[in-house]
Amino acid sequence: MAEDPTPLLGMQQLTKSFVGKPVLSALDLTVERGEVHALLGENGSGKSTLIKILSGYHVPDPGGAVRVDGHELAFGSPAASHAAGLRFVHQDLGLIDTETVADNLSLSAGFNTRFGTVRGRESRRIARADLARVGLDVDVSVPVARLSPAQKAGVAIARALRPSRQAPVRVLVLDEPTAALPAAEVEHLLAMIRSVSAGGVGVMYVTHRLDEVFSVAQRVTVLRDGTKQASVATSTIDRRGLITLLTGTELDEAQAASAQLPAARGEALLHVSGLQGEALEDVSFDVQAGDIVGIAGITGSGRETLLGAIFGSRPRSAGIVSVRGSAVRGGRPDRSCAAGMAYVPPDRKVLSAIMTLSARENIGLSDLSPFWRLGLLRPRAERTEAKGWFERLSIRPMSLDAPLATFSGGNQQKVVMAKWLRREPAVLLLDEPTQGVDIAAKAQLHREIVAAANAGCAVVISSSDLDEIVALSHRVLVLRDGRLTAQLRDESVTVREVSHAVLGSERRGVSR
Repeated sequence: MAEDPTPLLGMQQLTKSFVGKPVLSALDLTVERGEVHALLGENGSGKSTLIKILSGYHVPDPGGAVRVDGHELAFGSPAASHAAGLRFVHQDLGLIDTETVADNLSLSAGFNTRFGTVRGRESRRIARADLARVGLDVDVSVPVARLSPAQKAGVAIARALRPSRQAPVRVLVLDEPTAALPAAEVEHLLAMIRSVSAGGVGVMYVTHRLDEVFSVAQRVTVLRDGTKQASVATSTIDRRGLITLLTGTELDEAQAASAQLPAARGEALLHVSGLQGEALEDVSFDVQAGDIVGIAGITGSGRETLLGAIFGSRPRSAGIVSVRGSAVRGGRPDRSCAAGMAYVPPDRKVLSAIMTLSARENIGLSDLSPFWRLGLLRPRAERTEAKGWFERLSIRPMSLDAPLATFSGGNQQKVVMAKWLRREPAVLLLDEPTQGVDIAAKAQLHREIVAAANAGCAVVISSSDLDEIVALSHRVLVLRDGRLTAQLRDESVTVREVSHAVLGSERRGVSR
C-alpha cells in the first residue's frame, strides 16, 4: 500500500498582523507523519504567534489556511484545534506539584469513575499506559513534586497524548520543553520525543538549542522577523549554517571583533596557582588585561566548578587566587567582589538573580552604594542607571519595575550581565554566559564580552559551546580529570583542535 502523501500538518500562506504590522508573513510549513520538525527563531520571530494560531488563541489574517490530516482547521477555537488532533505542551507545564502523577494525567481528559467515585486502580493502570507511551517509568502514585524536571516534562507530554476516540492525537507541539532542564536531563526528554514520533505522531519542536535540533529532528524551519528563511533536512545543514539563517553571521562577527582586540597587556590581572577543589587538581594560569580566555572540557572535567572556586562560591582546598597581585581568600565572594572580580554563574534563576524582584532592583543589587544618600535609597538614581543598561543591552520590554521572572531567558541574562558590568570589574568570570538564550540575545552578550575586554578587563569564559569558545577566545585552556592538559593559542583555536584536546585525542603540553 502506497504511503499517504498528505502531510499530517500543512500551513499555506499563514499571516498574522497586529495593528497593521505583520508578525508572521505568508508562512508555508508541513509536518509529516512520524516526523520531528524543529522550529527555530529568536524572540519576536513569530514562533509564539504561530503556536497561538494553531491552538485557537489567535485568528490569522484572511487568505491563509491550516490543514490537519487533510482537513481544514477552523481558526479561533481551542475546541476545534483539539478535535483536529493538535496537542500542546508549553514551557509552563501546567502540572500541580502537590497532586499525584495519576491525578495530573487525568486533569484534562477527566477521571475514570464508577457511580460517581473515582476508580483509583483503573486510573493508575491508565496512567501507567500513558507513561509507557512516551517511554517513561515512574510511580504514578507519587506527587509530581518528587519527579525530576525531565520526568515532569514527560508527564505533561503523556497527558497531551492520552488517546481519545473522538479526537485522535495527530500532531504534538512542544514549546521549548528543555528550556528549564539541566543538561544531564535533556537527553532523557529527547528520548521520549523520539518514542512519540516513532508511534506516528508528528512533532513540531520549538527550541533555541541547536544541538537538540541535530539530535532529534529530521527537518528544521528557521523564522526571522516573521518570515521563513528556510525549511531544510537537518542532514543537509550544519550548526554554522543554522546560525547564519537565524542571524546572518553572529559568530563570525564575534570572532572578528575578538580578533581585532589589542594584544593582552601588562601584568596578570588574575593569577591562579595550584588551585584544588571540587573536581580540580593543581590548576594554574594567568589572565592579563584585555585577554579573553576560554575554558573547555567535558562534563566532570572540572570545567563546571573552576570559575566558582576562583570566585569563592565553591570551596577550594588549596591554591592561590590573586587579583592585581593581592591574594583573595577562598569561600568569600564578598572579598572577591571587593578585589574587582565579577562572576556570572550558569543558573541565572537560582544563583544569579532574584526572580521576584524587578529588573531594576536586580541590576542594582551588585552595588547599592551609589544610590544611598543620608541613609536613604535614592530610587531615581537607581532607575536612571537601570534605564541606561536597558538601552545599552536592548533589554525588552522596557519595563524596569516588572519582576525579572516575566522577562524572556535572553533578557534575564542581559539583566544579570548588566548587574556585573556596571561594577567595571577587573576580572570577569562567565560560566555558560549564553546558555538558554536566543540567538539575538547571544549576539548582544558577545558584543558586551568583547567590549569588556577592550576596556581592559580580564575575561574568562567557561562554556560547553565550543563554537562560542572558539569565536571569542584568544586562548583556550582544556581541563581533563581536574587538570589542565592543554593550552591552545592563535591558529590552534579551532573547533576541531579544541575538540581533540577535550576528548584526549591528542597530547599537548601546557604552557602558562
